[in-house]
Amino acid sequence: MKKAYLNWSSGKDSAFALYTLQSNGDIKIEKLVTTLNSEVDRVSMHGVRKELLLLQAKSIGLPIDIIALEGNISMEIYNSKMHSAVSKLLEEGFTHSVFGDIFLEDLKEYREKQLAGVGIKAHFPLWKKDTHQLINDFLASGFKAITVCVNSKVLDSSFCGRILDQKFLADLPPGVDPCGENGEFHTFVFDGPIFKNPIEFEIGEVVQKTYNAHEDEEDNCFSDDKKSWDTSFWYCDLIP
Repeated sequence: MKKAYLNWSSGKDSAFALYTLQSNGDIKIEKLVTTLNSEVDRVSMHGVRKELLLLQAKSIGLPIDIIALEGNISMEIYNSKMHSAVSKLLEEGFTHSVFGDIFLEDLKEYREKQLAGVGIKAHFPLWKKDTHQLINDFLASGFKAITVCVNSKVLDSSFCGRILDQKFLADLPPGVDPCGENGEFHTFVFDGPIFKNPIEFEIGEVVQKTYNAHEDEEDNCFSDDKKSWDTSFWYCDLIP
């Protein structure tokens, strides 16, 4: 049995990756690991409050390690902190790091390279699966999720704070991946087969935030093309 930790984003891809592996006797997820913006106590990129993240972990029944990162962080410091955190996981006996990535080759290569430097193998249970089938399987399995962040370059504010369902998928503009795998949108999963109980929350305000390239570096450290980064997003605040 391979001892693994799951890179938990609080969203649908990591949730479905966990669900997929629960029936796999080869890899056992024993811990969740999440990066948090320490300046605002929210999940990196998704903008979900720490309190909701902890409620997810409690309902799932797994311990969670939180890696605190400053909002404005350099590439060098980011890599150093991640190397330190992963090294500690290696000392705890973890051999595999699980991700919910589906088809971003450059991101996959970056993760594999960084983890190999520590001695941990990357595992991608959803890799190369058809995203239309994946999202339909996700919903059919009983998962419930809400969009908490959308890329304003491809989606307007009306998509932020919506429940992820067939109507949402039907309303997506042409070219937008149904799993948001190109960064079009991010979600918060609040119910489903991996949870002992639903996560309760209220929907707060929707705001637009714009970042410069340096502030967004922690989420784009696998790319050298800073000009291609999307920097403006709509966020929906979820209140525990």
